[in-house]
Amino acid sequence: MNADLLTNLLQNFFSDLRDPGLLWQIAALVICLLGGAVLARLLRIGLGRQDIEPRFLRWGGGHLTSVLSPLLAFFLLLIAKVLLAHWQPVQLLRIALPLCASYALIRLVFAILDRLFARSGKASSVLLLAEKVFATLVWCAVALYVTGLWPEFVQSLEDIVLPVGHHKITLMTILQALISVSLTLLLALWGGALLEERLMRLDSVHSSLRVVLARTGRAILILIAVLLSLSLVGIDLTVLSVFGGALGVGIGLGLQKLVGSYVSGFVILIERSLSIGDMVGVDKYYGKVTQINTRYTILQGLDGIESVVPNEMLISSVLQNYSLTNRVLRLVSELVVTYDTDIEALLPLLEQTIGSVDRVLAEPLPSAMLLRFGPYGLEIEMSFWIADPENGRANVISDVNRAVWLRLQVQGVHIAMPGRDLKV
Repeated sequence: MNADLLTNLLQNFFSDLRDPGLLWQIAALVICLLGGAVLARLLRIGLGRQDIEPRFLRWGGGHLTSVLSPLLAFFLLLIAKVLLAHWQPVQLLRIALPLCASYALIRLVFAILDRLFARSGKASSVLLLAEKVFATLVWCAVALYVTGLWPEFVQSLEDIVLPVGHHKITLMTILQALISVSLTLLLALWGGALLEERLMRLDSVHSSLRVVLARTGRAILILIAVLLSLSLVGIDLTVLSVFGGALGVGIGLGLQKLVGSYVSGFVILIERSLSIGDMVGVDKYYGKVTQINTRYTILQGLDGIESVVPNEMLISSVLQNYSLTNRVLRLVSELVVTYDTDIEALLPLLEQTIGSVDRVLAEPLPSAMLLRFGPYGLEIEMSFWIADPENGRANVISDVNRAVWLRLQVQGVHIAMPGRDLKV
């Protein structure tokens, strides 16, 4: 749009209020806005009927329809302005075009931010504040552009020079740098989120490998975004060699544990010794693996407590994985009966009783064995197998002990008690 036309845009608009041709512009504006909303809705309904609605139509808490509607309206307004410009002035449509494009940009950025930082559907107060600030800045820029004050505003930013060391940087350069870095990082994070979502739907690929590819892809996209934004600003990338050397020294001296955890995280994911959903035990921690992050792994215990375990600990310590290749787990309970018990009849009876518990597997068979002749009675070990350790071990042992206790009461078998001598 010509800057000279923008300078007199409002003056021409008010002068056109007396022109009957303004009704054609108003009609075109209303038709384009309604047409954009209708086309966006029809597009989504058409995809929904074919049951192929892509996931990219749903970002965060909203749909892509909120972006498609003003975007389609913008293109319709552009076509209407070109057609009406042959017969009459179109100042009203020239005002509506940047307004509609700004609204589409705001809705697009909001959708991306919600997709990145509000996946649960609830946006934080910081995210809402950032969205309000962004919308305010965009509307201020549009107001300057529409009124024709944008060139003067840009020139005033160019005139403000800030000394930085031996160099002088204008405020406009700093503003362009902030905008380029923010946009490239936002697009990189958005692309990483879409890549992770796509990879997580590949059932043919192992879950650990999917996490590795998602983390690596996001890191590569962020690195490319940073390098691209620095190039757009005009910073020579060769200066990063000094920064890389300093960063390497810092990592080698002060970040050994942190880097060790990051490297261990990639090792765990690549060698597939640990997967999401496994029941593992390391040191004094036992639970189900719910998350495998780059630096740490989260274990959710059977009591609901989540333990954040550094990945370096999983590599350097002995890790017990109860479901790595076989989810079947052996559990043991002990029993002491008196010496007058018929042990030959009791052992098969105990095996039958243990096998009647729901979670106990029929294969391998439960077993009851006479371990030793204890000081108070016959010590019996009852062992059995389960295939769902994630549902708990203490509860199934309790079920087995209760079933055995009821059977002992029915059979009249006595539990051995420690003998005591009382002297008066």
